[in-house]
Amino acid sequence: MMEKDKLRKADIFSGGLILLVGLFIVSQALQMPMKDSWGGVQNVWYVSPAIFPLFVGGMITLLGALLVRTALKEVGFKAMGDVLGFMVSSELARFLKLEANIRFYAIIVCLLSFVYLYIPRVDFFLTAILFLMVFIMMFHLNDTAVLKKLLWFFLGQAGLMILLLITGIMTSLSSFAPYPGDVLTLIYIISLIGFAFFVCKGNQEHRRKLKTILAVAILSPIIIGVIFKYLLLVPMPFEGMVVELLDLIWYG
Repeated sequence: MMEKDKLRKADIFSGGLILLVGLFIVSQALQMPMKDSWGGVQNVWYVSPAIFPLFVGGMITLLGALLVRTALKEVGFKAMGDVLGFMVSSELARFLKLEANIRFYAIIVCLLSFVYLYIPRVDFFLTAILFLMVFIMMFHLNDTAVLKKLLWFFLGQAGLMILLLITGIMTSLSSFAPYPGDVLTLIYIISLIGFAFFVCKGNQEHRRKLKTILAVAILSPIIIGVIFKYLLLVPMPFEGMVVELLDLIWYG
């Protein structure tokens, strides 16, 4: 019974966090245009780029609220004080260091870098491919040691991108060659593939999964992106060298 109470108290914390994340996603999605014209064509609301994040954010908010409600229903509002006390205690620091939390950290790192670092600056196709590769590799391989190595490798890539942006080197490079962020991300993708196969050497099951991951991560954004960009006429968040190449093929 005590163990169940602890789990329900943890549900209050995690449910509240999930709810806040969902509300944040919804607030950001509401800033996107619901209707707009592109190339003389008026796009209707159901092809708006805000629809998907609104749906995802709304569902996350609802699920977080339901989790908190279920937990409070079982342990009562007194448990809220226990949860707040835990958040300011040394036990929280020990909990955050647990190896089991590495997956949560990986999810947060991937999502934050995807939304705030890559999407605004890098061709959407390259961004989506990199994100799917990292995200699926980390979890589909189901290997904590590999997960840690991939996470550190991805952090190094993101850190280098941030450093180039802060120092202004990326801006300087753009005056010499178009889309330096795209080129760097393409290098990231190639190096990540090589690194993943390197850390999985000797494990045929992992290498087999890697081939499936690469197929899904590369083909999915291309197929979905082409449908949205050229059939539904929805502009990509950032259009770089891949979109320019596809424009030449599609309209050429």
